[in-house]
Amino acid sequence: MASLGCVDWVLLAEQEVAAGDVVSADAGGMPIYRVIAVADGEAWLEDDHHPTVLKMPLGVFHWKLAQARA
Repeated sequence: MASLGCVDWVLLAEQEVAAGDVVSADAGGMPIYRVIAVADGEAWLEDDHHPTVLKMPLGVFHWKLAQARA
């Protein structure tokens, strides 16, 4: 994920977070996580800095990477 470069971020609501999304608490800010799974109000996450899966409440995240334009 360190190679994201210049990207667009979109504001999200908790119900919009899904596996495969790239999320952050701050648009373009750090840290940035890839969602592996969502369960019980938490996101299971991976990033470039932690060797294990992290769990965080969905309410922590306000932004996700925008879908690529066709």
